[in-house]
Amino acid sequence: MEKSCYNCLKKCNDFPNKEIKCLKLNVIDWLSNVQSPFEYKSNFVEVQFKNDRKDIFINQDNIIINKNDIVTVESKSGIGYDIGIVTLTGDLVRLQIKNKNINLNSLCKKIYRISTQKEINIWKYLRKKENKNLLYAKSIAKNLNLNMKICDAEYQGDGEKIIFYYTSENRIDFRKLIVVLAGYFHTRIEMRQIGYRQEAAKIGGIGTCGRELCCSTWLKNFKSVNINSARYQQLSINIQKITGQCSKLKCCLNYELDGYLSSIKDFPDFNRKIHTVKGIAKCMKIDVFKKKMWFAYIKHPNTWFKIEVEKIKKVIEEEKKKNKICPPLEKLSTNDIQKIELKFKDL
Repeated sequence: MEKSCYNCLKKCNDFPNKEIKCLKLNVIDWLSNVQSPFEYKSNFVEVQFKNDRKDIFINQDNIIINKNDIVTVESKSGIGYDIGIVTLTGDLVRLQIKNKNINLNSLCKKIYRISTQKEINIWKYLRKKENKNLLYAKSIAKNLNLNMKICDAEYQGDGEKIIFYYTSENRIDFRKLIVVLAGYFHTRIEMRQIGYRQEAAKIGGIGTCGRELCCSTWLKNFKSVNINSARYQQLSINIQKITGQCSKLKCCLNYELDGYLSSIKDFPDFNRKIHTVKGIAKCMKIDVFKKKMWFAYIKHPNTWFKIEVEKIKKVIEEEKKKNKICPPLEKLSTNDIQKIELKFKDL
């Protein structure tokens, strides 16, 4: 898999001024052929740059812009210009602004024009140099003993600035690094720190599910993932299996968490022990959606009994109110549920 989206650019025979790119973080414009019933027409346009970087611009001059057009836009710093590919136009951009909670007053960057062929050629030339420049920056950072990982490099469309994205756990003094890089590339240098999840989104890859990483295709908001998300879903705490390529807990652990939490509300406390005729028993495992719990005697932890949640609730209530010792687990377990015996053989 190529690191940069624009490494897969190809000429389009039908539209020589347009380019075909991969669909990384692409959105289907389902309102492209639908005429708005309102007189108001949105002048906002969404433009995608390298990898997952997107921004929204104003089309003040009412330039005729279609999806996949290469446009020249105002740079973030206001110095020079940048080049990107149009991903959304029309009313769908307004919905995207609302979805991302962007303040309309903060959207002041403009679209200058449809990029000329000369600007596109310069842009393509700079894109080809980025991987080489990234390797050089990594070597300089290593020689300066900086505890940082430079993961991506991105040229501004006019080549007046290079943005180096890096990850680090501590604060880095990279002033010497900037001096060396600026002297070598003869352009302005910007160091931008990102998180480990953002790094995985920029690089991309294939997850254990066999699909592209969520962060590099559709996921735009990164929520914190707690180890309790795996515990609530009764997953084995195997760090290698529940961590992603960013070395953090997988974002997909949160996808079904709400369903598990709503189902767990009907369960009694897992840490509560019950007193039976044959001894004290504790919960070993639960089945959230089948409403079953496995219990075992503390003296015989290798023998488990599957019992319905409602029966366990009744036993706990009777124990609280009447101080009554409950019957053995064999009687609580239904006939169609087999006893699980775990036997360990000597190696």
